[in-house]
Amino acid sequence: MAFRSIAARSVALCRRAMATEASGNTFPLTFGSPYKAVHDGSPVKQVDLPSTTGHFGILPQHVPTIAILVPGTVSIHTESGEVEKYFVSSGTATIHADSSVQILAEEICAVSDIDESAVRSGLEAAQSKLSSASSEADKAAAQIEVDVYQSMMAA
Repeated sequence: MAFRSIAARSVALCRRAMATEASGNTFPLTFGSPYKAVHDGSPVKQVDLPSTTGHFGILPQHVPTIAILVPGTVSIHTESGEVEKYFVSSGTATIHADSSVQILAEEICAVSDIDESAVRSGLEAAQSKLSSASSEADKAAAQIEVDVYQSMMAA
């Protein structure tokens, strides 16, 4: 009997619900890094981002969530219909119950600013570091570098 009571309360507490305070077809986005702010409460229609659980899209009234970002492209669909694309190295995304979204990234770069030849040469150097790494720590650091450059190439 006691178990049923506890289980019923747990289910009620753990039930996932959509955000209820969003208005219309936009939500406020705050997107920045320690070095620059890209959006500060700007109304947007959709955000697509790379996370440890896969790529996912955020729309108004999304379920409140916290996600860890992985290297990849964040796409922002603005109120005017434009799509802005940024490369992020890592960070977090928080979707609040009021439908506001906060994305904090370690590094942000507009995809249009990525120099493909510099990325290609950086990838080759990182792959060389990986193949010659002797310690586990050096291998892990080189693998992270390779992953970031590969994500930049895909952007």
